[in-house]
Amino acid sequence: MTDFVLYQRDYCKLCDQALALMAAVRAPDFDSAWVDDDPVLEEAYGSRVPVLRDCRDGREMDWPFDESTLRHFLQR
Repeated sequence: MTDFVLYQRDYCKLCDQALALMAAVRAPDFDSAWVDDDPVLEEAYGSRVPVLRDCRDGREMDWPFDESTLRHFLQR
């Protein structure tokens, strides 16, 4: 298991943008969780995706975020 999870949907342009941004900042390895496949995740994250969660402390960052905000979130 990794320290981070990106909650996302299939065919989500915002999720694609978040993934590209994570690649641009060379984010550490993370897991992807598809909210479409899970009613509990759909309820919690369906209207918020993409959402990046830090599993170490439970912090979450909803889209939109930029490089600076993402780097700060990943370093805390």
